Amino acid sequence: MALSCACAWAAGGLAVIVNPGSGVDSLSREEVSHLFLGRVKFLPSGVAAVVIDTGPMRESFYRALVDRGIAEINAYWARLRFSGRTTPPQVMENAAQVIDRVARERGAIGYVDSALVDRRVKAVFELEY
Repeated sequence: MALSCACAWAAGGLAVIVNPGSGVDSLSREEVSHLFLGRVKFLPSGVAAVVIDTGPMRESFYRALVDRGIAEINAYWARLRFSGRTTPPQVMENAAQVIDRVARERGAIGYVDSALVDRRVKAVFELEY
């Protein structure tokens, strides 16, 4: 198991995942960006989005997605929170928690290492970092 995870990390794949019942089969980079930056509140299927960040992977994810470091992302969310426009994604401690939440909640969307995607969730976009 450790060997396969090490290989996946070396390959650098992050999968954006949704619940299989969400009605979403794939997302574009722009759609993923809009969801994770709070610009869009619904999945393309019309289901309300519950956006989840994976704590240990936040830096890599946002760097690969929008070429911004975590300090910039945190400042972005601080401005939006202050203005009352939206709230940031919930941050989970690890990928297992993200997968469990996405598997349980129809509108949940998160990201994990590609090697960790299982049949309980559906990968709809992949990033390399």
